[in-house]
Amino acid sequence: MSNTDVNNNTNQIGLEKADMSAVVAKLNDLLSSYHMFYINVRGYHWNVKGEHFFSLHEQFEELYTNLQVEIDEIAERILTLGKTPLHAYSDFAQHTSIEEDKNVHDGNQCVKGVVKGLQALIEEQRMVSATAAEAEDQGTADLLDEYVQQQEKLVWMYNAFLGK
Repeated sequence: MSNTDVNNNTNQIGLEKADMSAVVAKLNDLLSSYHMFYINVRGYHWNVKGEHFFSLHEQFEELYTNLQVEIDEIAERILTLGKTPLHAYSDFAQHTSIEEDKNVHDGNQCVKGVVKGLQALIEEQRMVSATAAEAEDQGTADLLDEYVQQQEKLVWMYNAFLGK
């Protein structure tokens, strides 16, 4: 097999194109879930009311700001793998694992929504990371494993707020 044949079978970072199909599909699903969770957290930020307004309003802003960075990194990872990230709300709505959560005002309900969303992301990221590792895509696996570690701590902290 010539070098040209090998290069036609791999992407720009040397990973097998065929192996990346499942990874990219799952990354696009994850990107969709991130977008839905981001929208939910923005809603919590804007609409939270009650005695913990000031602390939660600030925490939700910090969370959605971090989500924006992660969304960008996931999309850029898809591009690095040689594919196109989903970028339309209609696509996100079809591919997300997270349900829309609207008109939530109570601080505890907002925090419960955050915990539920983080748990969904963690579960989905573990699956994508496993798929990436099987395809020898260490870059994707490492990126998602870092997110999981950070989000597991957030789940603990938000649950502590809820008295759990």
